[in-house]
Amino acid sequence: METGSGGAGRLRKTESAEMRWVVPGGAYEEDEIESSDDGVGGTDTPTAALGSRGGCSDADEDEEDSLLRQRLVRTGPRADSFDVEALDVPGLYRHQEFTVGRSIVLTLQTLGVVFGDVGTSPLYTFDIMFNKYPNTSKEDVLGALSLVIYTLILIPFLKYTLIVLWGNDDGEGGIFALYSLICRNAKASLLPNQLPSDTRITSFQLKVPSVELERSLRIKERLETSSMLKKLLLMLVLFGTSMVIADGVVTPAMSVMSAVNGLKVGISSVNEGEVVMITVAFLIVLFSLQRFGTSKVGLAVGPALFIWFCCLAGIGVYNIVTYGSEVLQAFNPIYIYYYFERNPAQAWMSLGGCLLCATGSEAMFADLCYFSVRSVQLTFLCLVLPCLLLGYLGQAAFLMENLTKNEQVFFLSIPTQVFWPVVFIATLAALIASRTMTTAIFSIIKQATALGCFPRLKIIHTSRKFMGQIYIPVMNWFLLVSCLAFVTTFGSINEIGNAYGIAELGVMMMTTILVTIIMLLIWQVNIIVVLCFLTLFLGLELFFFSSVLGSVADGSWVLLVFAAVLYLVMYIWNYGTKLKYETEVQQKLSMDLMMDLGCNLGTVRAPGIGLLYNELVRGVPAIFGHFLTTMPAIHSMIIFVCIKWVPVPVVPQNERFLFRRVCPKNYHMFRCIARYGYKDVRKENPQTFEQLLIESLEKFIRREAQERSLESDGNDDIDSEEEVASSSSRVLVGPNGSIYSLGVPLLADYAGVSNPTLGSSTSFDGSLDETMDGRRSLDNELSFIHKAKESGVVYLLGHGDIRARKDSFFAKKLVINYFYAFLRKNCRRGIATLSIPHTRLMQVAMQYMV
Repeated sequence: METGSGGAGRLRKTESAEMRWVVPGGAYEEDEIESSDDGVGGTDTPTAALGSRGGCSDADEDEEDSLLRQRLVRTGPRADSFDVEALDVPGLYRHQEFTVGRSIVLTLQTLGVVFGDVGTSPLYTFDIMFNKYPNTSKEDVLGALSLVIYTLILIPFLKYTLIVLWGNDDGEGGIFALYSLICRNAKASLLPNQLPSDTRITSFQLKVPSVELERSLRIKERLETSSMLKKLLLMLVLFGTSMVIADGVVTPAMSVMSAVNGLKVGISSVNEGEVVMITVAFLIVLFSLQRFGTSKVGLAVGPALFIWFCCLAGIGVYNIVTYGSEVLQAFNPIYIYYYFERNPAQAWMSLGGCLLCATGSEAMFADLCYFSVRSVQLTFLCLVLPCLLLGYLGQAAFLMENLTKNEQVFFLSIPTQVFWPVVFIATLAALIASRTMTTAIFSIIKQATALGCFPRLKIIHTSRKFMGQIYIPVMNWFLLVSCLAFVTTFGSINEIGNAYGIAELGVMMMTTILVTIIMLLIWQVNIIVVLCFLTLFLGLELFFFSSVLGSVADGSWVLLVFAAVLYLVMYIWNYGTKLKYETEVQQKLSMDLMMDLGCNLGTVRAPGIGLLYNELVRGVPAIFGHFLTTMPAIHSMIIFVCIKWVPVPVVPQNERFLFRRVCPKNYHMFRCIARYGYKDVRKENPQTFEQLLIESLEKFIRREAQERSLESDGNDDIDSEEEVASSSSRVLVGPNGSIYSLGVPLLADYAGVSNPTLGSSTSFDGSLDETMDGRRSLDNELSFIHKAKESGVVYLLGHGDIRARKDSFFAKKLVINYFYAFLRKNCRRGIATLSIPHTRLMQVAMQYMV
């Protein structure tokens, strides 16, 4: 792009104040000026730009007269119009407070939604632990039980319930929620269209206030300036997400098959093949019912889970009373040392099975959603943990008296009188746990899609009350097919259990690393506490991971390959999307070209509003040039709409849209950024979307006119020094501490200087006639908008595609021309995602060489 210098040479620095040029007729967007955000572009001056316009004779004369009256004023730091508009926040975001009574009421709901997975772990934990090395003595049972007890205390309770749950993102949990929280506090995201105004969203306010510490600032600066650290952080998040999806495949297979194994105890004629077939049938029914949503799943299945936990506790107490209370000695951790001392290899191999008692810890965090942290902590501490401990103590008491019975330990320990009711409840609990994990996967996929890390898929919102209750058909059937493949391939919980441990540990380790970053960056915890957290939990998880990796050759490698494929899909999609955006930024239309075309844009302006969807938050997209060259007419009003996903769960409706002018007022062109959080429902009714957009545009124009009216209130007879002093004394202090001058239009965003520290504003002689002219101009523009809307709204959609250059490396050609092209061709099209009516749609395709 060319760099103009028509007016830059006339600027002189006066003392230490910043000086700005602005066109009095209207503040409009200059894409080259905003090169600091896009990474490309130069600068143009108002003189050079306005002098080159054509096609508007009357407008040219008005602009020439106004240009003669523009002058230099002293003001504060440059105020970006998006930033100023984003300051218009009616109130602070209020988090929902949960009283003790409300938390107790939520206990029943949390059982069905949050604790289903961890609650079914007693079905298979001891079976997997003693699979390869059967226990031979009571001391082995005590050592294994002690391992289970302290694994439960350290990982689900201490790590997740007391620490990780507080790292939620405004109530949202999971890998991407942690990533979102980090990206809001440091510019660590690789999302290419970040704006300073995004930080004005009230959802960006942190729940945990912190004091500025030197260590935190150093970490933040290092994270923001190092592209390598940003890429590494994203890679860790993508790896953790792929392991979560893999976990969502293994969880239903493991839970349901473990529950169905109870039939082998009750009916001796049932063999392993029949168990597999019954498991397959249950899984098909389970995933078929997933489309009916989960808005009422908490209340519907909460009682079933409550009965299940009561069964665990009751059976445990019965076995302790029947077989003796010697198992209570396992609370002494010395038995773990004895366990490893007697047979290190056996103890080390049993770690993979021991970890399964903590399965569901990550799901407990990912499914946090609509429950307060206090309610989850209260439920786990007062009900879930005691019932789990009693269940494991009862099984261990049974094993100490029946050392040879190492399979189906849970079902063998059930009293004969209640065997079949407990089997039924166990099967129901396993199905509930599987459904809960699948719902968590849907939520994570939606978050990843919103943040540009997963191909677009059809998302169905199953609840009118809770926007987080969603169903993704493609992902649901993909999980079903993958789950059935695991069940039929392995055919045994022993083999599936090892793969289950790998998936769980992969997610746990990524969570530990991300929470450590949050502790340093946001919570600003003492460094010794942070090191203790990292050393204890990451060291413990690596120790467990070494055990499960020892059994990879038994078939668990299939899960690692599955996770690797998912990781590549997400990484390639993110890479291609980022490359496409950067290319569009480089090839956007220059402002000189728009000025040369004139206010008619070189064609006929037909009545109506054209909404041109694009991904740029700055400048005029190159696809607009294709519309101008392929159509004989263009709409009288053009709005460039950018759908922007920001790393927050929800964007309040009154902060949804930001506007800015593109070119002078007589061009009737605007930029609109529609911001959505990763939990927002995007598929709005077109009429509703149009109405909200037009109302926001009118609000923007009125505020713009009000700011300009302030400029005309000054006294024309004062000399320049007094005028400068007066203008500099009228300032506005924003909530973030920024200072804006009331003597200049806050929405002005036009600069004509090459110095990046200089901004733009305007000041011109005000009078009663000008005030009346301003009011008439406002009324005329609002009337123009209403007439254009009555003429109809048309959606202009550009399909930009990318291809690797011929001189590119082979790997890049392979990734862009084949892998990314395949994903883009088979993912959900933008028209379906945006819910655009076909009768008002125009599309133009364009290909970029990268």
